[in-house]
Amino acid sequence: MSIDQRAAGMEAEPELDGAGLRVAIITARFNSAITLALLEGARAGLAECRVAPKDIAEYFTPGSFELPVAAKVAAASGRFDAVISLGCVIRGETPHFDYVAGESARGLQAVQIETGVPCIFGVLTTNTVEQAEERAVVGNDNKGREASRTAVEMALLVRSIRSGN
Repeated sequence: MSIDQRAAGMEAEPELDGAGLRVAIITARFNSAITLALLEGARAGLAECRVAPKDIAEYFTPGSFELPVAAKVAAASGRFDAVISLGCVIRGETPHFDYVAGESARGLQAVQIETGVPCIFGVLTTNTVEQAEERAVVGNDNKGREASRTAVEMALLVRSIRSGN
């Protein structure tokens, strides 16, 4: 098999069976018109992956800057196989965007490295409201859906590595 053939197989979206996985979704309330659409996408993505509603816990933070601490508590609880963090930071006229977006990403990365629980960065970082709306549309392009599929894939990968498969 050539490298191109192998690469083509890696690019295909895998079939994901998340039955039995426990997932936390933490959603920032700031920019709620966008983040609630991401949450709907995440729910749909988890359903596509057969994660049962009873195995999904939903929590809310004031904004995206607060997502890492909530993700840390969820990941460290031992109750979840993956944590999905959803938020929306839209660039404004001040450097506030850089601090919130960057520290949210850094914090979530630190949580997953420290705990070994996949913490998915489903935070939109856009220049305009229109760009955020495009990424939160209903359907396959919804970034919440994408985050949920990533969470399931990573939880299954971590489980496989830990079990020696």
